[in-house]
Amino acid sequence: MWILSWIVIGLIMGAIARAIMPGRASGGWVVTLIVGVVGAFVGGFIGRAFGSDPNQEFWSFSTWFWAFIGSLVVLLIWGLISGRRSKA
Repeated sequence: MWILSWIVIGLIMGAIARAIMPGRASGGWVVTLIVGVVGAFVGGFIGRAFGSDPNQEFWSFSTWFWAFIGSLVVLLIWGLISGRRSKA
């Protein structure tokens, strides 16, 4: 069941991460949502590496925090890979 919750959280966090990332991201919203889901899973692994338990429950702050961090990391990497240039 936690996989389904990470997918839902990833969709939400991907949209939020894209909204706060500076510059224009390559790819559309579908790419952003996929990156968000991947980021949520990556955030779960990062959270476990730091000794947190991001799989506590759906409304846990830790779960949402690590999903957001993972989404930012994956979105940043996606931007570097796809050749995105930010406007500074």
